[in-house]
Amino acid sequence: MKAIVLREPGGPSVLKMTDVPTPKVKPGWSLIQVKGFGINRSEIFTRNGWSPTVKLPRILGIEGVGVIAETTDEARLPIGQKVATIMGEMGRNFDGSYAEYMLIPNEQIFAVETQLSWAEFAAIPETYWTAYGSLLNLKLADNDSLLIRGGTSGVGLAAMKLAKAMRTRITVIGTT
Repeated sequence: MKAIVLREPGGPSVLKMTDVPTPKVKPGWSLIQVKGFGINRSEIFTRNGWSPTVKLPRILGIEGVGVIAETTDEARLPIGQKVATIMGEMGRNFDGSYAEYMLIPNEQIFAVETQLSWAEFAAIPETYWTAYGSLLNLKLADNDSLLIRGGTSGVGLAAMKLAKAMRTRITVIGTT
């Protein structure tokens, strides 16, 4: 399979498209055919060499979307199922989503039904999970007001949409 492999720290030019073996399924893990992934700040840190616990070479990528290619959980994750996955040490302790296929622990794979394009779907997991977690921690109530600094950022826009979906009578104010 093709993968973008980080072998040494540096700028974007150190990321090299390479042929590597397709991961083999093991108990409790499933193989996802990657259809899209986001690029996150933590991956840029790792690429720059600022993540000392990450062992190289490594296929980066802490989020991705795709379809189940091989499974060890046929009931929840049948072959062909659309899925998303985020974090859980992917791209850090084990290879991540910058590849044609990624091997991910089943408990870290979320089955999804969506009509979004792969590009649209790939833009959602980490951005919306970050916003959602932050909003849950706020314990918002109806008629609250919410100020979102950086309201035009990806996470800011996601937070606005989610806040309005979670509490329809909330007032949301954004800065940029």
